[in-house]
Amino acid sequence: MIRLQKLLAETGLGSRRECEGLIADGYVTVDGNVVTEMGCQVDPQRQRICCKGVPVRVEPKVYYLLNKPKDYVCTSRDELGRPRAIDLLRGVAQRVYCVGRLDADSEGLIILTNDGELTNFLTHPRYGVAKTYLVEVNARLESRDLEGLSKGVWLSGGKTSPAKVRVLRRGSSNTWMEITLKEGRNREVRRILARLGYKVRKLVRIRIGWLEDSRLKTGRFRRLTPGEVARFYSMMNDKSEKPQKRQYINQGSGSRV
Repeated sequence: MIRLQKLLAETGLGSRRECEGLIADGYVTVDGNVVTEMGCQVDPQRQRICCKGVPVRVEPKVYYLLNKPKDYVCTSRDELGRPRAIDLLRGVAQRVYCVGRLDADSEGLIILTNDGELTNFLTHPRYGVAKTYLVEVNARLESRDLEGLSKGVWLSGGKTSPAKVRVLRRGSSNTWMEITLKEGRNREVRRILARLGYKVRKLVRIRIGWLEDSRLKTGRFRRLTPGEVARFYSMMNDKSEKPQKRQYINQGSGSRV
């Protein structure tokens, strides 16, 4: 037995949160009955599960790394009809979704998969998987603000965790820096810098945990190697109270690099 929202996420219908939305909106049926309870346990081998009338089927797990361009959104559904990051994965047969989000104004690395378990590990704050960003702001970064970033900044939702900051170039009218965060708050980098009085001119995610790829051009993607997937699962098992062994499958159409 498996929780319904977890099953839906593992079949590639979206992140776990997006799948919870599908359930709450009444789009999911189990044996012909609409289910809206989040804790519902199902048996995919014995029960007929549908989303919007289409039978749900478990697909092989796939993992891709995309260098997202600006103006693409990281959602599976967009009511405004804006271009989506998943639209760039041409030739991929499985339904995948973005692991976390980069806002439309931001660029850089993002993982796309249909593996709900790995998605939860990479995005849940309790695991603290670091993400590193290359950032340009519109002024010279003052030393007191650099110290403030390293200690945490108060936002509307509370104080942020300390950020690791490395100044790359500091001029009279701009500053380039690397910022590493272990939280997943909405637009966190932009918000903390705005709180300190800076406007972000450019923001590019360059690293997810240990994963980086400077050769991956903007708008291109590639499959994660089995070794890369296994390394993420090794991290997850190290941080889990009950480590579990599992096999890694990375099938699907060829990547674009």
